[in-house]
Amino acid sequence: MSGASDLYFVQQPVGEMANLAYLVGSRSTREALLVDPAWDVASLVARAEDDGVRIVGALATHYHQDHVGGKIFGISIEGLPRLLELHPVPVHVQRCEADGVRHVTGLSAGDLVAHEGGDAIELGPIRIRLLHTPGHTPGSQCFLVEEAGQPGRLVSGDTLFLGGCGRVDLPGGDPEALYRSLHEVLKQLPDETLVYPGHLYAEPCGSLGDQKRTNPYLRVATLEAFLGFLGY
Repeated sequence: MSGASDLYFVQQPVGEMANLAYLVGSRSTREALLVDPAWDVASLVARAEDDGVRIVGALATHYHQDHVGGKIFGISIEGLPRLLELHPVPVHVQRCEADGVRHVTGLSAGDLVAHEGGDAIELGPIRIRLLHTPGHTPGSQCFLVEEAGQPGRLVSGDTLFLGGCGRVDLPGGDPEALYRSLHEVLKQLPDETLVYPGHLYAEPCGSLGDQKRTNPYLRVATLEAFLGFLGY
């Protein structure tokens, strides 16, 4: 791990649904948080160990099984319970998503740390801001990874994809809330912010400025146009 930046940042494709998991932390403290460890949990833990980094917590973007574990479409996904077997750590969730995470994973309330939007976690000089971005689910959250003098990195889960956005036709989906999350929260971030989505549906990352110019869900000027794109 070399270079001037203190940021430790790993994007790793995992599982059978084109998911992307992340390790985010500090090189100087050798600590990291594991984002959405639903699949291939042992390989994610091993990657951190190989890099000499200690996992000190998990971050959940939302409660869907392909991001936190559980049973879906006849598939059993190991997820957070497997992580806590291998490496017991606190799981950071958005407060209104806590019950959903417990329901699909079987974790206890004591395993979770519930956060409000705007909370932050600091690992050395690395600051991870927890942005509440409802719409895909009521408690969806994105993580803005900040380091002084460097562009922010937005781990956007299923809220924002490169060229698209999260679906809203599942239980808890809310198209108007998603519009507000995209336009009143994420679109207000600087253009140089780098977007790292929850699925590898297109490129693995891209600038938010490019998304503002090309992503139809960010380019629309009104809620009505946004709903039209979604088929409402």
